[in-house]
Amino acid sequence: MMNETHIAHHEHFPAEERVADSTVVFGFWMYLMSDLLLFAALFSVFVVLRGSVFGGASAGNIFSLPFVLSETLILLASSFTCGLALLAARAGSVRLVMLGLLATAILGASFVAMEFSEFGKLIATGQGPAQNGFLSSYFTLVGTHGLHVVVGVVWMIALMISIVLRGLSRSNMRKLVLLSLFWHFLDIVWIFIFTIVYLMGAQ
Repeated sequence: MMNETHIAHHEHFPAEERVADSTVVFGFWMYLMSDLLLFAALFSVFVVLRGSVFGGASAGNIFSLPFVLSETLILLASSFTCGLALLAARAGSVRLVMLGLLATAILGASFVAMEFSEFGKLIATGQGPAQNGFLSSYFTLVGTHGLHVVVGVVWMIALMISIVLRGLSRSNMRKLVLLSLFWHFLDIVWIFIFTIVYLMGAQ
């Protein structure tokens, strides 16, 4: 019985496909590592420039911690729903996968809307990125993360369309796994942003 299962597994997933999957996943991990270096550089610049507030207010005077905490909870909730979508895919439930991805996309879009709203209020009060080094590094760091979230939401929408057309195919399963890695990575980056930019800045 074990031999039959082993053979069936290899017939269903040919060696060439398994190697291709491994290559894609490895390549995506390399991309995430390069993205990690990008954010590390942006964090370094922010830490160096966060005291450069000439001509503008300091972080403690312009940020609303309750507002940012709401953003954080929304993004963490989206990570949870993304994980549920992956579990549903492994269980073969297309409906639950679609619900999980839809919830994640809505939460992600809500996060981006709140972030853009915060940017708009800062710019409207004269605290734009050109004001000083602190604000320039802040807008660059947080804006880069927000852009990644936008990419993730677009990716989810495209994946949902693909699942409607092709179901939980091997390709769509692989894309869902990579999307999940990407989304959890963004959550981890945001935790660092929340801690370094907002919590430490409020002190």
